[in-house]
Amino acid sequence: MIRFGPSGNSESFYEQGYKSSVQMPAWLCDMGLNAYEYQCSKGIKVSESTARNIGEEASKNGIYLSIHAPYYINMASEEEEKRINSKRYILETLICAKWMRAKRIVVHTGSYSKVDKKWALKMACEVMKEVLGEAKESGLDDVGICPEVLGKQNQLGSLEEIIEICKIDESLIPTVDFGHIHARGLGILNSIEDFEAVLNTIENALGFERLKNLHCHFSRIEFTKGGEKRHWTIDDIQFGPEFEYLAEAIYKKKMEPVIICESRDNMAEDALKLKKIYENVAGDRK
Repeated sequence: MIRFGPSGNSESFYEQGYKSSVQMPAWLCDMGLNAYEYQCSKGIKVSESTARNIGEEASKNGIYLSIHAPYYINMASEEEEKRINSKRYILETLICAKWMRAKRIVVHTGSYSKVDKKWALKMACEVMKEVLGEAKESGLDDVGICPEVLGKQNQLGSLEEIIEICKIDESLIPTVDFGHIHARGLGILNSIEDFEAVLNTIENALGFERLKNLHCHFSRIEFTKGGEKRHWTIDDIQFGPEFEYLAEAIYKKKMEPVIICESRDNMAEDALKLKKIYENVAGDRK
């Protein structure tokens, strides 16, 4: 089953009088969505009781949960203390995921603005190995870790780098942010074939099962020569990439990914638009 949902809560959720993320699963289900990426991007601030309540509501409403770990994780920092803290943040996110019964956490790998690229990748791989070991020891290894493809040129997170990190262990599934790939490549996703090339690269390196169950982020994106600048909505057609091309590629590959929409402010509404685009593609092919 292919799943669609938002990254965080749309403005309309609050405008309609809702106040707590515990209410999100039912709200999303009523919209016709079936995934939700809870945001811990600024830190793990949700209480255990609230996290458990979100998990219960998600289970009742058929919502597939993931959590975005803190943005400030940097597994490639030249400072050992920051690498140690990054491990702790990932493990804390895994604990939160267990409370919430979330299946996956999305993790930023860091940057190499101050260090050599090869050293950064090597260090991030070492830190990830340590995380996996500690997660197993703590009984947290049933939650998937999904390193994310990042959008800025100075970030450790090209598609190739994320694939290398995911080669460490079969449990690691990439979070492929197609907006980030588009921005990092200064506008490289412009056809079905462009998206198929990305999917084929992943399949050739990691196998079909991980490709089939990919974790995806999608939105239109504005970029500069440094890469990602700002996320936009599906209706902001002056920015790419086009989801129709990805929908075609996913359908042809017989994939069943989780697709999280990161549109600015109205991510749930846009997630529903993405779902309808995919359903139209699939319907046309039957």
